[in-house]
Amino acid sequence: MNLELTQLQIEILKAKKYYGYESYGQLGKRVGCDKSHVMRTLKTYGDLIEIVDDSCFSEELYKLQKSKQKFMDQNRVERKKFRELVRYENAIESYGAELCDIMTARPVFHTIKHESLPTGGKAIIQLSDPHFNELISLPNNTFDFPTGAKRLKKFVMRSKQILKAYGVDEIFLASTGDLLNSDRRLDELLNQATNRAKATVLSALLIEQMIIDLNKDFNVNVAWISGNEGRKQQETGASDIVLSNNYDWMIMEMVKFMFRGAKGITFHDGPMGEQVINVGGWNVLMIHGNQIKSDNNMTTIQKIKGKYADKGISIQYVIFGHLHAAQICDIYSRSSSLCGANAYSETELQFSSRASQNLHIFQGNTLDVLKIDLQNVDGIEGYKIDEDLEAYNAKSVSKVPSMNIPTI
Repeated sequence: MNLELTQLQIEILKAKKYYGYESYGQLGKRVGCDKSHVMRTLKTYGDLIEIVDDSCFSEELYKLQKSKQKFMDQNRVERKKFRELVRYENAIESYGAELCDIMTARPVFHTIKHESLPTGGKAIIQLSDPHFNELISLPNNTFDFPTGAKRLKKFVMRSKQILKAYGVDEIFLASTGDLLNSDRRLDELLNQATNRAKATVLSALLIEQMIIDLNKDFNVNVAWISGNEGRKQQETGASDIVLSNNYDWMIMEMVKFMFRGAKGITFHDGPMGEQVINVGGWNVLMIHGNQIKSDNNMTTIQKIKGKYADKGISIQYVIFGHLHAAQICDIYSRSSSLCGANAYSETELQFSSRASQNLHIFQGNTLDVLKIDLQNVDGIEGYKIDEDLEAYNAKSVSKVPSMNIPTI
């Protein structure tokens, strides 16, 4: 073989030997040159084709081929990422369009601005882990949208009785996350954009009715954070940008829109992962609860309070949920869930729990925390459920097994 051949010329000869049926242009694409170079090489060295073998590959040529293959592999991965991104954006656009269609004709309800006295009691009604769209079928607990509507109504009824007895005149509705279960797999989102949009709106309508009911007797402040279950992406994330990509955030923003310009109702925007609210002079930290990794809640809560103390913020109390089991302590309280025990809490966490929510009442230096039991809703007429929105398959039965501190 003529050793003065360039490596590219050797490649052209090898390509012709093994892919002789292809055109000059196709052979040129295989070796990375134009067809004119292929034609000149074959015209000059064509008689050497039969003696070309693998020994003609030099180390440099091997490196060239390796680099070329790496580029092809990277290009394939990038194309796949682009296809996934386009599919995801199409799904989100469909989801958003469906929400816009449903929300266009929503009216603004009449609300009341009550007189609020400095000496009046203040309270937090905590809404934690409703999982509105979850279907639960256990021997000791069943749950669906109608059951959720009844439990929510019972929570407001019982809370009103207690709050009036305490002389409370203003409340915070504090949502600590997991309003909705989400479908985070791309194909499910693509196939169920309409259904997920309807579930989102139906959840917002239930909370809307809850606020209207509370406002009949109290001024209502509303604050919210995101939970881990309502996330749209696979990973939970920690930044506000990631945490706002969450059905909890979307539902509460919709509720906020429903009460645009309403009297006696104030919405407090804040960080989506953790938020501090001031209720009756108490700085209360709202978290979802997935931040607590240790079995020793007291130690973890003290560490969280220390983090805020470094910022010059003294936290008097912490409220959260997440584990679907109530626990009331001196410096924190954990709410159970509206949906009650599910397969995960009973089998994975080994918790026996009941549907309940927590009520916190602040009077000067006194804080009373009560667990409102919501398991039994016999005889309770729940908030209205839009049958058109309810008629969807949210989740099949087989899947069941710088900081601004708002003040009142």
